[in-house]
Amino acid sequence: MDLLIRGGLLVTAEASYRADIAVTDGKISEIGTNLRPAQKTQVVDAKGKLVLPGAIDGHTHLAMPFGGTVSTDDYYFGTKSAACGGTTTVFDFIIQQKGELMQDAIERRNSLAAPDAAVDYSFHIGVTDVSTEELLDSMEAAVKEGIPSFKVFMVYDFGVDDGAFYKVLQKSAQIGALVGVHAENRDVNNVLIKQYLREGKTDAWWHYMSKNEDVEGEADFRAINLAKMAGTSLYIVHLANKQGMEAVTQARDEGYPIFAETCPQYLHFTREVYKRERARDFVCSPPMKGKASQQALWEGIKRGDIATVATDHCPFTQAEKDWGIVTKDGKPGDFTTIPNGCAGIENMYPYMLSEANKGRITFNKAVELCAANPAKLFGLDDQKGSLQVGLDADIVIYDKKKEFVITNEAMHGQTDHTIWEGVKLKGYPVATYSRGTLVFKDGEFIGKKGQGKLIKCKPIKLSSPQL
Repeated sequence: MDLLIRGGLLVTAEASYRADIAVTDGKISEIGTNLRPAQKTQVVDAKGKLVLPGAIDGHTHLAMPFGGTVSTDDYYFGTKSAACGGTTTVFDFIIQQKGELMQDAIERRNSLAAPDAAVDYSFHIGVTDVSTEELLDSMEAAVKEGIPSFKVFMVYDFGVDDGAFYKVLQKSAQIGALVGVHAENRDVNNVLIKQYLREGKTDAWWHYMSKNEDVEGEADFRAINLAKMAGTSLYIVHLANKQGMEAVTQARDEGYPIFAETCPQYLHFTREVYKRERARDFVCSPPMKGKASQQALWEGIKRGDIATVATDHCPFTQAEKDWGIVTKDGKPGDFTTIPNGCAGIENMYPYMLSEANKGRITFNKAVELCAANPAKLFGLDDQKGSLQVGLDADIVIYDKKKEFVITNEAMHGQTDHTIWEGVKLKGYPVATYSRGTLVFKDGEFIGKKGQGKLIKCKPIKLSSPQL
């Protein structure tokens, strides 16, 4: 026994109970009352605290080329920030290059991640090219390498059309894979962009208007219908609108294996942020929506129709956000020249746990959304996502009484601002363990670059809406 955490209230998705938890060789080795340490066991007193499984952020974009630049948090700073917010596993996106086999994409991206990651990580592959049978079939090679989850984009110039999307869905059903989708109507979005720019409407509000509730909602319905046609599951990422929420609920009520993710920014902010002085800092895709959509997401969480919460962490500096005023080439900017994305990897678990502490949801629900369900969906519930003997000792100690105000100065990434500036949280993580090793304590990161490892996931077969 290397570590013994005593006297805390253990919280899983299913139950809360007071117990001790022992760690040996990076794994949870025993759970019970009055456990006795060995001679060299490190003993931690968790009385009065919650003991939780580390969160799994299923949606990040670290060191991602986008909008003429690269997101500011690389694999070290992104995973360091994750650890300081109680997240112990991060799923990042590999964007497949044209003509690139999926297994080659994994090798290319992992060469960047492996030397730097401070907590464990895995990947989803963003599919951009299945124009040949060899490229499509390479999805199976990725599954065999432990990367069984993929993503298609219905927007952007590297996104796929409905035919390619359908082929990816069909293939996933054959090989034991899960397909995620960024659902927005690209054609309508492009029409609206041209219309607004022609009318001289250039500020961040029009980013929202060009990607409004209808633009996202229509694509959600279409994506679900394609999954039904292909006879397979679907994971809708960063769901932000009421129409899409209704479509997910309807499909799940009909028995289809449709799963949705939302993000803290959609649960806390609304489209009103695009009227602020620095509205461009909030530009992300999809954008925050109206109050009705926000309320629908919270109701979806309570019903169980939102399966996970993740961040879509993709930060850029304020100077880069200012390209919405003047581009890096010195030309007049507009809402289309603002790099899309915001920081959030350090805020997800603290925010959701704070909402639980305030009584909006239960702590068990927060753990379900941020740890247990991502583990089940992405094929690593035999390794992570809960406090169970035999699983990795990814453990967070949480102080319900600790008051915390988010400031960029208190964050641990490389970004020079946060959209969460000034948000007050009730309760905060005070310690994070990654496979039994302390990586964060009392506001300070004490982990190491390269300490994280690539997690290989099992094939994914989802035949019902129940996890």
